[in-house]
Amino acid sequence: MAIYPQPMLVIEINFKSVMDSARQLKVQRFEEFVDCRLKPDLVRAIGERDKVFEQQKIFSDLKRNIENLEKNAVTSLRTLVNLGSEVYMQADVPDTRHIFVDIGLGFHVEFTWSESLEFISVKEARLAKQIEEYTHLIASIKAQIKLVCEGIRELLELPAQ
Repeated sequence: MAIYPQPMLVIEINFKSVMDSARQLKVQRFEEFVDCRLKPDLVRAIGERDKVFEQQKIFSDLKRNIENLEKNAVTSLRTLVNLGSEVYMQADVPDTRHIFVDIGLGFHVEFTWSESLEFISVKEARLAKQIEEYTHLIASIKAQIKLVCEGIRELLELPAQ
């Protein structure tokens, strides 16, 4: 009769050991998911949103410059043009009433001031919508990271922080 309690004890210890290794495997998979999938997705989404912010600033500056040209009735001007690698050259613009605006993909369109302001308004609205979409995506990814971290905490039976 003394033989039975010992094997049962060994079985309990092995069962607990198996449960701990399964739990550790789950924790490891969750951590890998956060590190290899969610965090890179978050970094990418933040980078893309920052690019859109940059475009928004460029169009905002262009709008402000066009409005200043209209307000001051500037028809010609002398300016510096960046040739690349921070090399500048003086340029004379004999007629400022028509400007070329980069519309994307390397294309430039000649606009009047009013046409360019109209285009910029549409473009700014589109950029604002993109920023909002990226902000929602970033919030969603952060929520997923928090959820997975909470699952890891529960698996490890740690107290809530």
